[in-house]
Amino acid sequence: MKRILLFLFVLVTIQTSAQSLIGGNNIIKTNLSSDLLNNYNLTYERSLNHFMSVSLSYRTMPKSSLPFKSTISSYINNPDINLDDFKIGNTAATLEARFYLGLQKMSGFYIAPYFRMSKFDLSVPVNYKFTPALVNGLPNTIEKSAKAKLDGTISSNAMGAYFGVQYQILTKVVLDFWIAGGSYGSATGVLKFDSPVALVPEAQTALKGELDQTKIDPIKLKSTVNANGVISDMTGPWAGFRGLGLTVGIRF
Repeated sequence: MKRILLFLFVLVTIQTSAQSLIGGNNIIKTNLSSDLLNNYNLTYERSLNHFMSVSLSYRTMPKSSLPFKSTISSYINNPDINLDDFKIGNTAATLEARFYLGLQKMSGFYIAPYFRMSKFDLSVPVNYKFTPALVNGLPNTIEKSAKAKLDGTISSNAMGAYFGVQYQILTKVVLDFWIAGGSYGSATGVLKFDSPVALVPEAQTALKGELDQTKIDPIKLKSTVNANGVISDMTGPWAGFRGLGLTVGIRF
């Protein structure tokens, strides 16, 4: 009996010391790999019990040049979309639950289902060519080059899941490795171009042709072009990949 009581005392002492080292039920963290791409983010994670936590994340990226142009170009099938002048910014809020398989709270391997609301701010430059029938009232056969910059936003809602592992280092510092995951949902948006000069019929036809043949996988464009400019409605499914991220946080 004495040995059993001694064993229980040692076990409780070890568990108490471990909990003291691990810290509290809250973690504030940021994804360093996203921060390097000017995609700034902050996450608050709260432990609910020994194996589960919930978190809320917010990210924002100022509107800037398109990252990973060579990869993005594979999703845009029109070479007249000028990726060098393409601009993008975004904000997103993510609600997440985590289920840990380790022996300590908010530590070890985990599986995380999540729901994300995103908004993307876009500037899409489109090059096109047309041959006006008349120039200064005279017949014309010379082709002209022009550019239209469409501005607008895409909003998306998506659900997904990913897995990773979170480590406790030192006393209050946490390292979180996102390994892999994905999400799927839907997106809608509108892009507009207000022409500074009236578009002649030939320009309207050429610009609409460029837009109609453009597909930003998996988003579809439905464009209306008139003398004043362009309105492009965007709808479609929205898929994303999440992974290979390094997050560092403070536990309290």
